[in-house]
Amino acid sequence: MDNLQKYKSTDKMIDLISDDYSLLQVMSRFGLSLGFGDKTVKEVCEQNSVDCQTFLIVVNFITEGFSRLNGDKDNISIPGLIDYLRQAHSYFLDFSLPAIRRKLIEAIDCSQDDVAFLILKFFDEYTREVRKHMDYEEKTVFKYVDALIAGNAPKNYQISTFSKHHDQVGEKLTELKNIIIKYCPAKANENLLNAALFDIYACEAGLESHCKVEDYIFVPAILNLERRIRENEK
Repeated sequence: MDNLQKYKSTDKMIDLISDDYSLLQVMSRFGLSLGFGDKTVKEVCEQNSVDCQTFLIVVNFITEGFSRLNGDKDNISIPGLIDYLRQAHSYFLDFSLPAIRRKLIEAIDCSQDDVAFLILKFFDEYTREVRKHMDYEEKTVFKYVDALIAGNAPKNYQISTFSKHHDQVGEKLTELKNIIIKYCPAKANENLLNAALFDIYACEAGLESHCKVEDYIFVPAILNLERRIRENEK
């Protein structure tokens, strides 16, 4: 790995979180729990059977961007990366989006205000888009990669298919934010609505980061795996 990477295996895990609290989400998706004391990144990863190199690739990408990724695709644990992506899906679909919906319902009265009803309608449509997108990844993309890892290369699919159709799912969320900001229902609980809006912005940033991990780390790693399998078949 590039010696200029911001975070290294010898850094204390607590220093990563102190620098950027958003990395708590990365830790959670790798199955790393709090309570690690003053252990280094390597020690925490080894204690939890997590591939340290893969963890650091994702952490440094999220904090510094794809300019740091040269050659890293060769050092990634693909099973570890898929576990991370699956945990991210679970977080958005089972926790983050339902929590935002509950806040919206508590903040606005959908039975007496057309704008309030429209806000919830847009949010539910957006959630369906996210779920459809992630269901496709779970049922098609990840199963394909699992087959590749097992040494079986399906002939009817390639990761480039996923890459070409990997559309962002943020258009409806932009509309939703604009409706809330421009046409906030008069009887809304403003503190709760502002909290929900804050969570929507955070969710949007998290999903954008998630998609970039897939585009710049996951897809290149699978392309590399496909190439190695084709070479072995020659």
